[in-house]
Amino acid sequence: MIFSHPFFTEMLLPFLLVFIVVFAILQKTKLLGDGKAQIDSLVALVIGLITIGYAYQTGVIVDLMGWLALGVAVILVFLILYGFVAGDLSKAPDWMKITFGILAGLFTIGVVIYVTGLGDFALKWFEGAQDGFLMNAILIVLVIGAVITATVTSKKSEKK
Repeated sequence: MIFSHPFFTEMLLPFLLVFIVVFAILQKTKLLGDGKAQIDSLVALVIGLITIGYAYQTGVIVDLMGWLALGVAVILVFLILYGFVAGDLSKAPDWMKITFGILAGLFTIGVVIYVTGLGDFALKWFEGAQDGFLMNAILIVLVIGAVITATVTSKKSEKK
C-alpha cells in the first residue's frame, strides 16, 4: 500500500510537515520581511530537505506524530463523553482547561523523553543514585512545585 511505503512515511510526510510549519512560522513572524513569501518558501524548502537527510531526526518526527494522533484521539473521546453528560462544551470550567493543559504538557514531555531515548538514560542515572536519595529529592521538589502551582492558581481564580 502506498501510505505505508517508507518513501511516503519517512521522507514525503516529514518533509511536508517541516516545510509547512517553517513556512507558516516565517510568514506569521515576518522574520525575513513583509511580502517575502518566495524567500520564506525557499528557506522552508531548504530546512525541510535538510531535515529528511538525517534519519534520526526524521524518525523522531514520525514517532511524535503517531503519539500526537493517539493523544488527540484520547482527548476527542473524552470531549465526546463530556459533551454527552454536560452538554455545552464552550462553558467548560476553568479548572478543566488548566487540568487539560497540564496533562497535555506532561504527555508531551513524556512522549519526547520516550521517543528520543532519554528515558533509558534517565533510568540509568536514577539507578546510580545511592539509596534512592536523588529520586526522593526530585519527588519532593515536584510535590512542592505542584502545591505552589495549585496555590497560585486558586488565588488567581479567587481574585476574578
